[in-house]
Amino acid sequence: MLQLSVLREGKEAIIKKLAVKNFDATEPMEKVLSLDEKRRVIQKELDSCLSYQNQLAKEVGDLFKQGKAAEATEQKEKSIALKETSRQLSESLEKTETELNEWLVKLPNVPSEQVPAGKTPTENEVVYVVDKLPEAGKGIPHWELASKYDIIDFELGVKITGAGFPVYKGKGARLQRALINFFLDKATEAGYKEVQPPILINAASGFGTGQLPDKEGQMYFVGEDNFY
Repeated sequence: MLQLSVLREGKEAIIKKLAVKNFDATEPMEKVLSLDEKRRVIQKELDSCLSYQNQLAKEVGDLFKQGKAAEATEQKEKSIALKETSRQLSESLEKTETELNEWLVKLPNVPSEQVPAGKTPTENEVVYVVDKLPEAGKGIPHWELASKYDIIDFELGVKITGAGFPVYKGKGARLQRALINFFLDKATEAGYKEVQPPILINAASGFGTGQLPDKEGQMYFVGEDNFY
């Protein structure tokens, strides 16, 4: 999630950078900055109100000690009125912060300066080209090879779950496991630390990694525990 301080200081620059991702940030940016200003105004009023409440509470106590009951009662009534004002301001602040967050999460992260603008693969930047591409022989499609050597069972995967969920068998299963270990070992050798996080995450983690709130349709949801 983009920080509010960054948005305040670089509004136009961020809108321009997000345009590279073909995202029009104009409306959400205006909403965020407007709500942020409203939030800060309410927060300032609330802080001032609470400060005055504390001051009145001290004055009421001092007046009662001095035997000035009438004046103390008058100040106490002011304090009661201020408490109601503080309550209303707190509710308004909470509502504004909720709305602000709802708009803030709609803004995607800013792409790197190296990311070129474009809408189709033809506009991709070519980073590296090998000297000579290998010539393809008369090969056999991978699904035929998988069936021939009985290493992947596509039909069983469809029966168990659906399309796109193949069952790896024998050497196919061993190859999958070996590839996972190979890449983990190489990453560890390169200085990375291996971590095995939980498969399920809570909504807060989903928001923190940018998967929520716009990718619910690409995730499996466990309603009983509110896990993704």
